[in-house]
Amino acid sequence: MKSKELSVDLRDRIVSRHKSGEGYRKISAALKVPMSTLASIIRKWNKFKTTRTLPRAGRPSKLSDWGRRALVREVTKKPMVTLSELQRSSVERGEPSRRTTISAAIHQSGLYGTVARRKPLLSKRHMAACLEFAKRHLKDCQTMRNTILWSDETKIELFGVNVRCHVWRKPGTAHHQANTIPTVKHGGGSSSMLWGSFSVAGTGRLVRIKGKMTAAMYRDILDENLLQSALDLGLGQQFIFQQDNDPKHTAKISKEWLQDNSVNVLEWPSQSPDLNLIEHLWRDLKMAVHRRFPSNLMEFERRCKEEWAKLAKDRCAKLVASYSKRLEAVIAAKGASTKY
Repeated sequence: MKSKELSVDLRDRIVSRHKSGEGYRKISAALKVPMSTLASIIRKWNKFKTTRTLPRAGRPSKLSDWGRRALVREVTKKPMVTLSELQRSSVERGEPSRRTTISAAIHQSGLYGTVARRKPLLSKRHMAACLEFAKRHLKDCQTMRNTILWSDETKIELFGVNVRCHVWRKPGTAHHQANTIPTVKHGGGSSSMLWGSFSVAGTGRLVRIKGKMTAAMYRDILDENLLQSALDLGLGQQFIFQQDNDPKHTAKISKEWLQDNSVNVLEWPSQSPDLNLIEHLWRDLKMAVHRRFPSNLMEFERRCKEEWAKLAKDRCAKLVASYSKRLEAVIAAKGASTKY
């Protein structure tokens, strides 16, 4: 049973005796009030200068402290646990199972349900290579970054809908491995593949890849678009070409073409899209194209090229300027995923 509150008169007498210099033990014996209650009343007086009952925050939670800690442990251990699963485990412990009660308890611990970010599945070898690359290039990135021609392929879904997954996490932990969804490059679906390039001066050529790309197709793309893109962007012949480690990029015929044309290729760590600046341009392009609702592949290709050409040069320049910060972020994350 909850005990009755002390009267305001009694609380005022406690404070009056305390201010006159009487000790807790003497006041407790004289007024027959527990010393813990005395301490609480005096703390309240020191903080708020009143003994009156202050407005309360609301109805006390039915969830016990033990139940709240159990929920926090569960979502910390399994960030992708669903609210329904938390309800079931709360019922098994004999605790309240209302969704709002459980959510409020988790929020009070600084954990919030958000959409999990999709990040590449990284092994220890991937992280070590990425960390070594970042350390090696951090010093010279200021002078080198403006000479790089960035490139990559991307897949744009024509009519598909991206599946979302919610995860419980604290602010600032969106890119921690436990809070992300592992992805692999170029998964299935109704889509179209594109190859593109850009530099600090703006976007280069954009090419739609018809069918499944082979090493021979990639060599032809380079032959028809790479050097011309570098020329159009004012990079000259001494530019640095960035590409990832896709097997078609590292195939013998691709390497031979690059060597025959004296193209300086930037050695690139596997599974490191956080470092590839073009990933942000792909996102911009996808958003712009989807806003125009292309209804067929011909219209889709036309829309892609139009929107690619519209991407602002300032946007490209800002992305290139962020390269050193990306390297620093990779070093801070010890080769793991970053916010980029």
